[in-house]
Amino acid sequence: MEIRPVSHADEHAGDHGATRRDFLYYATAGAGTVAAGAAAWTLVNQMNPSADVQALASIQVDVSGVETGTQLTVKWLGKPVFIRRRTAKEIEEARAVELSQLIDQNAENANKPGEPALDQNRAMDEAGEWLVMIGVCTHLGCVPIGDGAGDFDGWFCPCHGSHYDSAGRIRKGPAPQNLHIPVAEFVNETTIKLG
Repeated sequence: MEIRPVSHADEHAGDHGATRRDFLYYATAGAGTVAAGAAAWTLVNQMNPSADVQALASIQVDVSGVETGTQLTVKWLGKPVFIRRRTAKEIEEARAVELSQLIDQNAENANKPGEPALDQNRAMDEAGEWLVMIGVCTHLGCVPIGDGAGDFDGWFCPCHGSHYDSAGRIRKGPAPQNLHIPVAEFVNETTIKLG
């Protein structure tokens, strides 16, 4: 067996192979990362709402024809929204209720998060005339009937017997929460913007 010394050329050829192998490894890993990122972006992007859904994310409602003591129901994001112009009696009844009498003591108002369920924290305006709520029972998602229905002159869900008062707060029955209030504001004296 003959022992041959390693020449400088042999050493260089070994380094060159390692350098080329390293380059191919990094290039393949980089291409794989870019491909995975592109695939992930496509999956995430398809979950974004479509243009027609985004257009409905904010709507304006003309309330000029809503008389005192009546209610307008509009569809927003696939859900009914009750817009009620309350009477002085309804406001007085709602403001006379003490927080300790309520099942859900949270206002459930997206405009005033974390506030107690006092009528002032649920109404749109300071006087309490306007009340805007998502018209979906918080028990199983039925649509309650209004116009002074139920035991508390507000809304009543006949499916399972949830009674809401004139501020949309749950007072009796299986529903665990008050009717939710969406993000809403007056754009002018006769227009409410939802979303």
